[in-house]
Amino acid sequence: MKTALSVLLIAVGMRLVAVPVLAHHSFAAEFDANKPVTLEGTLTKMEWVNPHAWIYIEVKEPDGTVVEWAIQTVSPNALLRRGWRKNSLPPGSPITIQGYLAKNGSAKAAAQNVILPDGTELFAGPPPGSR
Repeated sequence: MKTALSVLLIAVGMRLVAVPVLAHHSFAAEFDANKPVTLEGTLTKMEWVNPHAWIYIEVKEPDGTVVEWAIQTVSPNALLRRGWRKNSLPPGSPITIQGYLAKNGSAKAAAQNVILPDGTELFAGPPPGSR
């Protein structure tokens, strides 16, 4: 009985450890390096969550409609090491994001650079050559 319970607990533990690994996808699985995009819009929020931080901006289309884009960056820890701070992008700020479109055609992209209104560029993508 003890052996069966031990095996069950080990199996459940291994499954719980594997779930976060399965949830994380590579850049190539979600984004197209052959489809660069530049988005200009207004920051609505930034989420400092693992494994990737997210920037949300509203982009006004040529026909006047507004589309909210979700922009993936590197991890919060990597952003902090690059000089970002939680107040680097205040909501309501006009920003430009250079990155790569999602493969599924949704309003989602992977950030490479974030350009602030004063021209300051913040690096938001993975290290060069890692895509």
